Amino acid sequence: MPRILMERSGEMEVFTRVVQEGGFSAAARSLDITPSAVSKLIARLEARLGTRLLMRTTRALTLTEEGEAYHHAALKILQALNDADQEASGGAVRGRLRVNATIPFGTMFVAPAMPAFIARNPDLIVDLSFADGIVDLVAEKTDVAIRMGNLPDSGLIARKLGQSRRVVCAAPSYLERKGKPQTPADLERHDCLTFNFRRERPSWPFRWDGREIAQAVTGSLVVNNGETMKQVVLAGAGVARLGLFHVAADIAAGRLVPLLEDCNPGDLELIHAIYVGGGPLPHRVRAFIEYMIEALEESPLLRAGRNHLSVPPCGHDVAYNA
Repeated sequence: MPRILMERSGEMEVFTRVVQEGGFSAAARSLDITPSAVSKLIARLEARLGTRLLMRTTRALTLTEEGEAYHHAALKILQALNDADQEASGGAVRGRLRVNATIPFGTMFVAPAMPAFIARNPDLIVDLSFADGIVDLVAEKTDVAIRMGNLPDSGLIARKLGQSRRVVCAAPSYLERKGKPQTPADLERHDCLTFNFRRERPSWPFRWDGREIAQAVTGSLVVNNGETMKQVVLAGAGVARLGLFHVAADIAAGRLVPLLEDCNPGDLELIHAIYVGGGPLPHRVRAFIEYMIEALEESPLLRAGRNHLSVPPCGHDVAYNA
C-alpha cells in the first residue's frame, strides 16, 4: 500500500507540472526527466482512472472536464503533503523571497510590513519589485505576486487577501473647469483617464435606472500604474476610477471629490496573492502570505477605514482559471 500511495503522489506531481508548464516537454525539463517518462506517467494515470484528463493536439494542451476536477483535487492533496513535511521539519524560512506587487498596494501595505517580517525571519532576503503590469512569474523568477482586480486565465494558485471598493473621483480644480457629472452618461463629455494595460475598450460600471450598465469612457491620457494615475488626477488632469484605499486620505482632505457615488453598483477590486502551483510551496512563500494577512488585519490604515478595504480570515489556496 505505501508503494501505491507513493506512485499516486508522483503521478499527481507530474500531472500538475504538465498543466503548469503547458506541455510534456516543458514539464520534463522542469522535473529533469525525459518527455517519454512524462508521457508514460500521464498514460498510466489516465489508464488507472479510466478517463482522459488531457486533450493533446499539435498546437495546444487542454484539460478535459475530468482533468479540471482532478487537477484541482491534486493541488490540494500535494499542498497537504507539503504542509505535513513542513510541520515535521519545523518550517525553516530562509533563502531569497522575490515579491512583486502593484505600486499603490506595495508602497502602502507591503513595504511598511517588511521590517517586522524580516525581523521575524532573519535568515530570509526579501527582493521587492512594484509594478502595475502583469508579471510572468516563471520568466521573472518571482515567488509570489500581489494583484488587484480580476485574475486572467492561468494555471497559477491564488489566495484572496481582501477587496477594495473603487471610486470615481476628480480634483476640485478639474470640476471647477468642467463641472460635476450628474449621470454616468455625462462622463462622455469629460476627460476620463484610463490605464494602458487594459486591452478592451475602457468602460466603468454603474447602476442606472435600476440596472447595471458599462459606461464607455475616453480621455486624453493613459498611464501604466495607479500611483501615476492618482498624481495626475490630483493635478486636475481629469476623472479617474481608483481603489478607495488608495485615495481615501485625499478624499478626506478635500484634495479629491468622489463622483456618482449614488450610481456605484458596489464596484469591487479583489486583492490576491498568486504563485506557481504544481509542487511543494516553499516555506518562505507561505510565511509571507500568512504574514501579509496578519499585517493587513492589524494595519492602522485598515482600522481607520474598514469600509475601504476589508480583509477576510485566511482562506484556502485555490487554483484559478478565470
